[in-house]
Amino acid sequence: MKLKALFTLSLLPVLLPTAVQAAMEKRYVATPTQSQWEMVSNTPLECRLVHPIPNFGDAEFIARASKKINLDFELKMRRAMGETRNVSLVSMPPPWRPGDSADRITNLQFFKQFNGYVGGQAAWSLLSELEKGRYPTFSYQDWQSRNERIEVALSSVLFQAKYNVFSDCIANLLPYSFEDISFTILHYDRNSEQLNKTSQHRLQQIAEYIRYNQDIDLVLVSTYTDSSDSKSESQRLSETRAQILQDYFESLGLPKDRIQVQGYGKRRPIAENTSPIGKSKNQRVVISFGRTEV
Repeated sequence: MKLKALFTLSLLPVLLPTAVQAAMEKRYVATPTQSQWEMVSNTPLECRLVHPIPNFGDAEFIARASKKINLDFELKMRRAMGETRNVSLVSMPPPWRPGDSADRITNLQFFKQFNGYVGGQAAWSLLSELEKGRYPTFSYQDWQSRNERIEVALSSVLFQAKYNVFSDCIANLLPYSFEDISFTILHYDRNSEQLNKTSQHRLQQIAEYIRYNQDIDLVLVSTYTDSSDSKSESQRLSETRAQILQDYFESLGLPKDRIQVQGYGKRRPIAENTSPIGKSKNQRVVISFGRTEV
């Protein structure tokens, strides 16, 4: 009996570290039956793929209309970080492949009072690892308890089908953003109510953006002419151009009270009217957009 008691006691130094280590780690991951991936935004302006993580928050991949291909990842937490922490991002094998090795993706930081964020190449790496069926995992010291580490994993279960939809969405994003159209100068054919061909194409791009954006709450339109005609004729032409654009923006679904137009005639030239090039520059319209910031 004494030998058995001594043997049991002798095992305690071996068993305790394992038990303590298990107690020092909190792991958040959706089980195979819990795992969901959902496209919550699928438009030419934004693609957003969301994965709920039980008892922790949501993982979100976001790509937006832009001149450049872009991808952001946000780890939205129910409780924001109380302290800034260094984070290790590792690609772990799925539970059904326990013999596979873990691969480091990158090291990063989660900042106090902010959600976790990954951008650039690392965000694309997250998608790539999920496509392989692996579990990208964030690991960091718990800010509430210094003796514990937090592990947050993304499940690849049911990922592939929604990833295909997400990829198609990215391929159909507009190649310009709100910032690219928010202040635009277009030009007219001389003494015409019609924009020149280059400006017509640009206006079509603006219209395409407006069709999918519900946040634009102000449009300012200012039209100008050169000095070729009399003051009254220049003013008439300028006001006609402004009215045509107001009607155009209304046809896109923008409320009339959000559109402000003004014809300035030959006033406020931006170039000398002594040359064809200068006159062409003055035959212009300036369009500015304002939107609700969320």
